[in-house]
Amino acid sequence: MIYYIGIGTNLGDKQENISRALKLIQERTGKILRRSKDFISEPWGFSSENTFLNIAIALDSELSPIDLLHQTQAIEREMGRTYKSVNGIYHDRIIDIDLLECEGITIHSTELSLPHPLINQRDFVYIPLLEVKTQENHL
Repeated sequence: MIYYIGIGTNLGDKQENISRALKLIQERTGKILRRSKDFISEPWGFSSENTFLNIAIALDSELSPIDLLHQTQAIEREMGRTYKSVNGIYHDRIIDIDLLECEGITIHSTELSLPHPLINQRDFVYIPLLEVKTQENHL
């Protein structure tokens, strides 16, 4: 299945955080087919002095959506993420990995919603996602 995933970071060495997340995603979940250019954005939904570095990727994975979610959450924890955003309360984070879409699949559960319900409200998600969905295969 082809998944579209958003990745963001606003703490530490942002380029290194993205690179490490991509390496771990590729090792544990499937093949990264495409990635967007870097997208710099202000924090959304909270105040911080730290801007975000965001990208989107297309991932070919045999994992189910729930299994992929569990793998990406494990990667977040391994990389040092301690807080998940709950009920619209957001924090600075070393890494954030969000499942955005999976072709042909719609899920609405307490654990996962696909497509991600806030894609169109967030330029830092929508613009890289549109780029990765329309570009030729390249990394």
